[in-house]
Amino acid sequence: MPAVKKQRKINKKIKIAVLGGGTGLSTLLSGLKYYTNNLTAIVTTADDGGSSGRLRREFNVLPPGDIRSCLVALADDDTLLAHLFQYRFEAGSGLAGHSFGNLFLAAMEKITGSFNQGIIEAGKVLAIRGKVLPVTLTKVTLNARLATGKILRGQSESPPRPHLDQFKRFRERRARFSI
Repeated sequence: MPAVKKQRKINKKIKIAVLGGGTGLSTLLSGLKYYTNNLTAIVTTADDGGSSGRLRREFNVLPPGDIRSCLVALADDDTLLAHLFQYRFEAGSGLAGHSFGNLFLAAMEKITGSFNQGIIEAGKVLAIRGKVLPVTLTKVTLNARLATGKILRGQSESPPRPHLDQFKRFRERRARFSI
């Protein structure tokens, strides 16, 4: 991070809550952490593709990927632990495609007995500035009905750049919100 950003005075009175997931949320958090320590990220848990989807299916855990990205975004940029959490295995039977941080969070959920407590403990390990909360602790599936009538089930089925006029209805099933 450039020295200019590290020298900014952190205002402890400013409180910011952000809601979302994916690359956008973690990018936003990585900049906001230089203005306040009172950050709360409320992060989606509907991912079902890639490493998160595999862990979700194989170990019955909530998808850790977006949570991991937000934890790392709120950690100091130059720490070895932050880089370790983002490390993605390129080879290995069963390990290829997984990031270390996703595996760590899945293990923390099993060890602590709670996804939420696993996030809290991972935040302590990374010494994050702020809090990261899952939008729900219930397993949810993102669904969309296209104007053609076709139903897409799961985030991984959604087209990468959908045309909004294709969607008739958009919702999350079985979501109970807990903040």
